[in-house]
Amino acid sequence: MMLQPPEWFKAFIYCEAFLQLPFFPVAAYAFLKGGCRWIRTPAIIYSTHVATTLFAILAHILFHDFSKQEHGGPETLRERLVLLSIYLPYLLIPLLILFTMLCNPHYKHVEKRKRK
Repeated sequence: MMLQPPEWFKAFIYCEAFLQLPFFPVAAYAFLKGGCRWIRTPAIIYSTHVATTLFAILAHILFHDFSKQEHGGPETLRERLVLLSIYLPYLLIPLLILFTMLCNPHYKHVEKRKRK
């Protein structure tokens, strides 16, 4: 896919360059500092975006006919599963981030209301 990327894959590359890469230092700061509840919404957006793009990439790896391409690709089921296993951590880590942001009580935002 890197030698002859489809148009949808090029769009994912631009999203990664302009949305995901700038997120990394911000997230690293928030997670290393600790106690930064403001990272919840950006982390949810990041993780859902990455998981969504990875579903499309994994489906392409599993179901695309690579025999018609000039540079080839995985042909057997075994080759497809090996390539899938290489990409799988890039799906699992964002899903873990999403699960943490949604379920961890530390990141849940509780509104404080003023008493009248």
